[in-house]
Amino acid sequence: MNMNNEIELQEQIVKMLRTVFDPEIPVNVYDLGLIYKIDIEGTTAHIDMTLTAPNCPAADFIIEDVRMKVESIEGIECADIQLVFEPEWNQDMMSEEAKLDLGFL
Repeated sequence: MNMNNEIELQEQIVKMLRTVFDPEIPVNVYDLGLIYKIDIEGTTAHIDMTLTAPNCPAADFIIEDVRMKVESIEGIECADIQLVFEPEWNQDMMSEEAKLDLGFL
């Protein structure tokens, strides 16, 4: 895969991640800062992500939504989602837009 294709796939993945929401928070998982890493290897997207809380009741729903949406991208056959809790998520990881939306600015 050439570098342009990989950059394009990364951008498509980010765009798709911006359509995934925690049901309790009106901000998408990408702008919340829950996505720690996106690596593309062949047709597999390796994504490290976290949750706002380790015991998030919507965890399964959010992870499955990420998987389905990323795998719907042409050129991606498999989304390998790793749920990680290091580093622990905090509000500083949110985008400025997310902080604004949630009233933190």
